[in-house]
Amino acid sequence: MKKHLTILGLLIATMVLCMSFIGCAEKQAVVKDEPVVQEQKVAPTQTVTEQPKAADDEAARRAKEQADREAALKAQAEKDARAKRNAAALADLNIQNIYFDFDKSNIRPDAREILKANAEIFNKNAGSKIVIEGHCDERGTAEYNMALGERRALETKKYLVNLGIDEARMETISYGKERPADPGHDESAWAQNRRAQFLLK
Repeated sequence: MKKHLTILGLLIATMVLCMSFIGCAEKQAVVKDEPVVQEQKVAPTQTVTEQPKAADDEAARRAKEQADREAALKAQAEKDARAKRNAAALADLNIQNIYFDFDKSNIRPDAREILKANAEIFNKNAGSKIVIEGHCDERGTAEYNMALGERRALETKKYLVNLGIDEARMETISYGKERPADPGHDESAWAQNRRAQFLLK
């Protein structure tokens, strides 16, 4: 009987110990779950922070695009105003275009007289730079006409240098057939488009 009581006591003690271990394990499991709950609470806060930042970036991008558009419009308006002032000044100075024969870049006799008159005006406005534009009629390819327009501008510049105009004051540009003076499609229009034109700046 004593032996049975001892075994029974050991069984009870073993059960008490097992229950206390199970209780501790459950407490640890609850403790381990708490950081996960905290992390879930932190995550939405980070998303809220990222949304205003993205909105700020988008607003900054739009503001920059608007500023760039306004700057481009202002630059174009200034360029147009300069071109109008230049055209008015040229009209007052009576600087004339010279014209070329079809597919030619040599200076014609009538153009020589015009260049002499233009050279006098250029000498009176010695502080100005001279831009010589070479133009062509619509016939031929764009590439060919760009090269022909350049030859016309260079021949004109060379003739003006011979008349005493400082070469450093002059620059040339070719527009080929891109900027016709007359939009027509006949010989009368083409004759007006085969030209060297002058700008002072």
